[in-house]
Amino acid sequence: MRFQHVRIAAVAHALPEERVSSEALEERLAPVYERLRLRVGRLELMSGIRERRFWPRGTRPSAAAARAGALALERGGVARERVGCLIHGAVSRDFLEPSTASVVHAALGLPAECLVFDLSNACLGVLDGMVLVAGSIERGEIEAGLVVSGEDGRPLVEETIAALLASTSDERTLRAELKQAFASLTIGSGACAVLLARARDGERVPRLLGATARAATQHVELCQGDRDVAAAGPLMSTDSEALLQAGVELAQRTFAEVLSELAWSRAEVDRVVTHQVGTAHRRELFRRLELDPARDHPTFELLGNSGSAALPTALSLALEAGFIRPGERVAMLGIGSGLHCLMLGARW
Repeated sequence: MRFQHVRIAAVAHALPEERVSSEALEERLAPVYERLRLRVGRLELMSGIRERRFWPRGTRPSAAAARAGALALERGGVARERVGCLIHGAVSRDFLEPSTASVVHAALGLPAECLVFDLSNACLGVLDGMVLVAGSIERGEIEAGLVVSGEDGRPLVEETIAALLASTSDERTLRAELKQAFASLTIGSGACAVLLARARDGERVPRLLGATARAATQHVELCQGDRDVAAAGPLMSTDSEALLQAGVELAQRTFAEVLSELAWSRAEVDRVVTHQVGTAHRRELFRRLELDPARDHPTFELLGNSGSAALPTALSLALEAGFIRPGERVAMLGIGSGLHCLMLGARW
């Protein structure tokens, strides 16, 4: 996929104020740790995540997404009546029906002619939404489009802790249950928004240049989340080690393809923004892609994995910090359970 007329008008994020440390989560799991003779500190040691953030209880994903969306509209200088598409790309939703995007649309006061829908694809929902909006802009169907995400990780973390504490399994089985639940304990909350608009010929603005998607759905069983019928909230089971290896292998193939699509060499990639998972994933990803980690602006240490909001939030924070400068080539490397990989290239 190539785009010639799509500008990145604005990228924005919104973060909860409440910080919850990995140590605090482990202290709540003290009975499990005592049974397994584990020491507090292993969660941060293995993931590199010191803390994550949670919205106040009762916060709807739409409220968080609308907050980020309003900021993007303000920063981008695009009139609301020009927005022809709104996509909510999060895993978290207000309810099954109607779409959470409908609530965001009303909150932002977007036009009645705007196409509005949810798009859910694990951690890739926002990137998928960007590609769809960019295609509509490129074809001249709309002038601008907004992709938002409001992720609420608290219910998953809370239910994971409750399930582990309630387990009556023997020690060996409990150890396996904790291993499958490890990824769930790295999850955080956040919101983001990306505003795309049509670029005029010769206009020197940040541009979305292209994207490449690849799937490896033979690994669909490695990470699966659902609402357990016996639980009050969602639960997720993840084979973290296998998911890391399969995900990085898929990323390696996708990265080669996106470089070819964009006609970039590896050395020409100035900055990299990745899906934020943890230390081991980052280290292996950069090793396999043969990229210098100094090109990256990681956020997982303080934000954890905020799902579909993670990569766009890292991009927004990198821009605010001045880490990305005008003229630089930026590669956005998205990986999501399924397995799916979507990588985008931009020129700032």
